[in-house]
Amino acid sequence: MPKYVAFFSYTSEGWRQMIENPADRSAAARKVIEGLGGKLECLYWMTGEHDGLVIFDAPDHVSAAAASVGVTSSGLITSKPHRLLDMDEAAALLDKARGVVAGYQRPGG
Repeated sequence: MPKYVAFFSYTSEGWRQMIENPADRSAAARKVIEGLGGKLECLYWMTGEHDGLVIFDAPDHVSAAAASVGVTSSGLITSKPHRLLDMDEAAALLDKARGVVAGYQRPGG
């Protein structure tokens, strides 16, 4: 099953509600992901550009995107899923890229 990471950020209203009613959001994330046929690996809060990340397996990119769109529709959080590649997939990607490089005509070239 493909693996994804989704970086999320709370809106100011989302933070207000979390401060007033602190909760472990991993149960909510698990319910969404498992409801789409996936599996939650982990959820972490973090500092920096985003407020946290979720790593999960999903049956396909449509399911991963549906999780993000469904959660984002609350207006309290933004989320962007990214497909993760294991080393075998990365090797296949690089192998295919080698063929692209060999046949690609650069602009102006």
